[in-house]
Amino acid sequence: QLQLVESGGGLVQPGGSLRLSCAASGVTLDTYVMGWYRQAPGKEREGVSCISIRGLNTYYADSVNGRFTVPRDNAKNMLYLEMASLKPEDTAIYYCAGGREATAHALCVRPQNLSARWGQGTQVTVSS
Repeated sequence: QLQLVESGGGLVQPGGSLRLSCAASGVTLDTYVMGWYRQAPGKEREGVSCISIRGLNTYYADSVNGRFTVPRDNAKNMLYLEMASLKPEDTAIYYCAGGREATAHALCVRPQNLSARWGQGTQVTVSS
């Protein structure tokens, strides 16, 4: 029922910035914990950054903490990932996700019964 579409990826130089967007349809986001995952070639999908329903609590993977932020706009049914100081190791396909987990941490680290199927994601390539 919850459908998510990612956009905003592209090629960026190391040290650059990028803003990803996730548009939701089917239902409003105001009952979902939301977040971003990424999957690099040869690696498992990992939780990058997640945010609680009202945005009062966030989780960031150690690898991105201090460089990424994950704002949400429930009124517009949008989730964002603001990426700065990008590194080549950030190269991956980025996916957004939503669920009724209890916390942002839970959605990113121990997701269960996600409320939307994985979409196509958006490719982020960090290279000079």
